[in-house]
Amino acid sequence: MNVIKSILFGLLLVANLYSNAQEKEAKPKTFKYGKVDLKEFETKVNGADSAAAAVALFDVGRGWFEFSPKTGNFIYVFERHTRYKIINKTGYDYANLEIQLYKQNGGKENLDYVDGATYNLEAGKIVASKLNKVSKFSEKQDKNYTLEKFALPNVKEGSIVEFKYKIKSDFIFTLRSWRFQKEIPTLYSEYEIRIPEYYKYKITGGGYLFINPKEEIVNETFVSSSGNLNTNSLKLHYQVENVPGLKKENFITTMEDYVSKVGFELSSITVPGQVYRDVTSTWPKIVKALKDEENFGLFINRKSYSKTILHDIIKTNTDQDTIVQLVFNYVKNNIKFNGESNLYTSETNPKNIFEKKSGNSADINLCLLTLLSEAKVNAFPILLSTRSNGAHPGFPMLTKFNNVIVGVQIGEKVVILDATDKNHKPDMIAFDNLCHEGLKVSLTDETAEWVSLEDPTISRKSVSYFITLDGENKLTGKMFLNTTNYDAYNRRNTYQSASNEDDFLKSYKSEKPGLGIKNYKIENLANLNEALIETMDVNIEDNVEEAGNLIYFTPLLYERTKENPFKLEERNFPVDFGYPTEETVRVTIDYPKEYQVDKAPKNEKIVLPEESASFTFLYACEPGKMVISSKILFKKSTYSPEEYHYIKELFKNIVRKQSEQIVLKKG
Repeated sequence: MNVIKSILFGLLLVANLYSNAQEKEAKPKTFKYGKVDLKEFETKVNGADSAAAAVALFDVGRGWFEFSPKTGNFIYVFERHTRYKIINKTGYDYANLEIQLYKQNGGKENLDYVDGATYNLEAGKIVASKLNKVSKFSEKQDKNYTLEKFALPNVKEGSIVEFKYKIKSDFIFTLRSWRFQKEIPTLYSEYEIRIPEYYKYKITGGGYLFINPKEEIVNETFVSSSGNLNTNSLKLHYQVENVPGLKKENFITTMEDYVSKVGFELSSITVPGQVYRDVTSTWPKIVKALKDEENFGLFINRKSYSKTILHDIIKTNTDQDTIVQLVFNYVKNNIKFNGESNLYTSETNPKNIFEKKSGNSADINLCLLTLLSEAKVNAFPILLSTRSNGAHPGFPMLTKFNNVIVGVQIGEKVVILDATDKNHKPDMIAFDNLCHEGLKVSLTDETAEWVSLEDPTISRKSVSYFITLDGENKLTGKMFLNTTNYDAYNRRNTYQSASNEDDFLKSYKSEKPGLGIKNYKIENLANLNEALIETMDVNIEDNVEEAGNLIYFTPLLYERTKENPFKLEERNFPVDFGYPTEETVRVTIDYPKEYQVDKAPKNEKIVLPEESASFTFLYACEPGKMVISSKILFKKSTYSPEEYHYIKELFKNIVRKQSEQIVLKKG
């Protein structure tokens, strides 16, 4: 199973980090608010971070628990102190601070205080400009979240900016995580948290930095209206120095998966005088909670409306494959996705969703599940964390899921359904859902197991040109575009979202200078199980150059890869394409027989280890005709960091080879 692989990888990663623990004994540093040293203005960055717009001089966080005099319960307190040097104007954003605060059911997060200042050197002296009330803004995001914004004054290139703030929170289920890495370099990052022995938390990690983890048991006294309470607390301490900026790269899930960080989710509570509570320690317990949730399990079991409409959907069909397809088609064509991924429905009754004809991903897919269950189909929910949300850590944590799709057991095969798009077909889910694995949930026996969400089907794109080069250096002929699976899905969506066909073609031509299109035709637009076929007459100008009696052109025309998408020398995270791909370009060119080939590319083939990917370039010629073929194949959706060098070199060779020109000499 993929989940086993990812857990083993994580364990190996942790083992590797701890093996380096003896390299350097880290000593905590102390920073005082407002005490800026002249040497800090001399801070520079170099090497891979030489182009950084700013540098974090330090970022220090503290977390602890207190008794609330209002509620008589524990609250969580979070304090942060950070300082940046602004290097150029692009880094001015680091003089702005945004703090998101949450409230629900009477509980809330309060911003206890916030201080900030800008420091500039004037005539050799440090001049401070403090945060003022005019630069404070509050933005209500929704009924639960408010965003507090702060902007420091007098920010210039070379300024040092500083913030310090404290938050008190009634919510102790999920504590604020700490990120040790940013897009800019960080000279020092430290986080310390003290957790009373009454609370047990699952600690999640991430990233590739050694963060010097230390833990010890300390004694704490908590003051309450009924007296003092002495107890032991777990003190966790992490710190890291000289952290490079996290560089964004192509073909990843989300950078959040690769940021070095720690997070905390409550597992159990043992408060004196109260019953022990196991919050989310096992999958069966999580499934039981979902089963009893009115916007999940109870929603699925409200089947009265499903009974009303099911007969009209399936009519007299008894074949299970047919029933699944009919119900799937009905839901995806009658409920429009509002763009919001969610694990829970927005309504408690499927009828309301069908009547609104729109909803979030849970609204749509759990309505689908309700209908399938009513039709006596063995269907079940699959929980997942989307690519943009980040990888699930693998152990029992409900809050790390943010979406749900549907699985159907037909014989020995599990068919995966996602009804959020009318162009989805069975075993095709939204790209953001291609997170490699999901949690299959059985609400009947309250069990759960990880299942693969990998799509082994290769998505193919095939482009064929049959064109003639005339004496005026113009290319005319036909073009055929054939796409399957996700490539076809993307083309269908692009075509259907355009205002009309002319706008679609205008957009298609916008990045193809000199291309003219006539007699465009598209086939299998609604037939999702067949390849999407597009044909057109083309005329191409400004893609052939003439110098004396020589003619130059790049044979792959608009289809060549112009730039290597991989820039980093080293990469610590996987290359994740989402699904396997194959791109084939074939160009057949008729040219005047009095022309001779003066220079042509040689045949070439590059194959990665274990034949996991390859690039093939072929050229053949006879008097008056030539054929050029290029094929790029990636058999896997994901390549490990150890394979990064091979992928980078492969693309380097693709760019080189596809840019080679053909030179013809006039007779």
